[in-house]
Amino acid sequence: MDIKNYSHRFQTAAGLLDKKLLNKKQLEVAVGVYGGGSVFLKLYKKSWATPFQDPLTAESRIFFSIWITDLAIKSKRLLYNIHALKLRKLKGYSIESRKFAGAFREGFKDFEHKWQNVSTLFGPLTLMEGWREIDVENFNDDIVELANNFLEIEYLVDQTLAKFK
Repeated sequence: MDIKNYSHRFQTAAGLLDKKLLNKKQLEVAVGVYGGGSVFLKLYKKSWATPFQDPLTAESRIFFSIWITDLAIKSKRLLYNIHALKLRKLKGYSIESRKFAGAFREGFKDFEHKWQNVSTLFGPLTLMEGWREIDVENFNDDIVELANNFLEIEYLVDQTLAKFK
């Protein structure tokens, strides 16, 4: 994979996101490389991570991710998911991961139809995951559309967290 090229594409897509809406929703955006073979865009809130830790690497955190790998490129797919990692350690909450995942997924049911090839049939660490077919030469709009879909449902994470305060 041409990491530099795909990083640039993801960074360009990140630049197309509505900054005012991101600020209003207190969402942060990060573009990076994971494990040397995956380029990603993540959307997250600092409040969804262990305090005083980097929200991108915090022990306990929730984030939405869009990514691509060599295999995804060959399959003409853009991958996405919402991860909820080690929530039992999230300060200020009393969370059982399976109960959290179940509560989130219950709220997500009303939005599933907006997400191509999505599944919630995972353990509690992956709240949902899916993919969409892309033109590998031009998929910035796909990244933006997936991010905007998440902007419509990000409140579900806050709503679900509130149940475990």
